[in-house]
Amino acid sequence: MVFALTSISLKAQEQNKPTQTVQIKTSAVCNMCKKTLEKRLASEKGVKSSSLDVDSKVLTVVFDSRKADADSIRKAVTETGYDADQLPADENAYNRLHACCKKGNGNR
Repeated sequence: MVFALTSISLKAQEQNKPTQTVQIKTSAVCNMCKKTLEKRLASEKGVKSSSLDVDSKVLTVVFDSRKADADSIRKAVTETGYDADQLPADENAYNRLHACCKKGNGNR
């Protein structure tokens, strides 16, 4: 009985941790994309760190769940000009990306 209560308590504590991690599939294609995304997310409220793996196009973001959530981070990615999971990039932001970062240049 004590073990069951302890297990439930620990699980509840894990779910309430303020630091969380989300992985987002992006349309990023190069190291310039990596630099752009990581710089943009560094200024996003609640984001503690971000790292884009260019080869897999997966952006890993560690954030404070009291200040941000996965959806707000995805929105920041789209506002930077990149797709974020199923969300398409903001068209105006995409148009401002450097040519090497655009999908239509054989990068997809």
